[in-house]
Amino acid sequence: MGTRFELVLPAGNFATTRAIGEAALAEIEDCDRRFSRFQRSSLLSHIMRSVDRGPVPVDRDTFELFEEARAVHEASEGGFDVTAPGRGMDAIVLDAETCTVRLAREVPLDLGGIAKGHALDLAARVIRDHGIDRAFLHGGTSSAIGIGTPFDAEGWRVELTGGGEVMLRDRALSVSAVWAGNPHPTIDPRTGEPVAGPRRAVALGPKARLADALTTAALVTSTQRLFASFAEYQLSVDLT
Repeated sequence: MGTRFELVLPAGNFATTRAIGEAALAEIEDCDRRFSRFQRSSLLSHIMRSVDRGPVPVDRDTFELFEEARAVHEASEGGFDVTAPGRGMDAIVLDAETCTVRLAREVPLDLGGIAKGHALDLAARVIRDHGIDRAFLHGGTSSAIGIGTPFDAEGWRVELTGGGEVMLRDRALSVSAVWAGNPHPTIDPRTGEPVAGPRRAVALGPKARLADALTTAALVTSTQRLFASFAEYQLSVDLT
């Protein structure tokens, strides 16, 4: 995923807390391996070869990732697309009964707009499953999850690039932005052209992976359908 992940965990039994943190980071590293489009042995590469080889069995979390990617694609009228760059989400065939994914035709897949949040969600689950109820996780400073609260505050205070701040308490945050001179511009998958800036999208809600996908989509299109389809998320777009 090409970014830095960090965890903030409460003081306590150092050995136990460290082991939990390492398990959470291991989950993130596993996501990086499975969803790499540059490694032939990755799960994503296997899916890209499924046109000739048939459906690929995946775990439930991965299946839901593709389901939610499709939902954001439809709600944003193509503004979010994991078939880089916008070659056709209709090529992705999902079978809920067998929990498999396959491609109906050859298209390149790129989960860069959703995989980082997905990795954070899985890491947060590891932390919660081990009984830690106060923690802060972020990936690349643009995606974050606040679990519980710090001992001395009502939430995890996060300052936003471009101004403003939010308090996270059992919520996820994603921030996506475009600005002049950005060497890695956001591309509108419908046209293949860079999105004009400056522009910033912020999403708050239950899951980091959906927050990531929503801010990516909102940079491209702010259709009312996108906002209405995910009412449990606070989604805003502004000029920075």
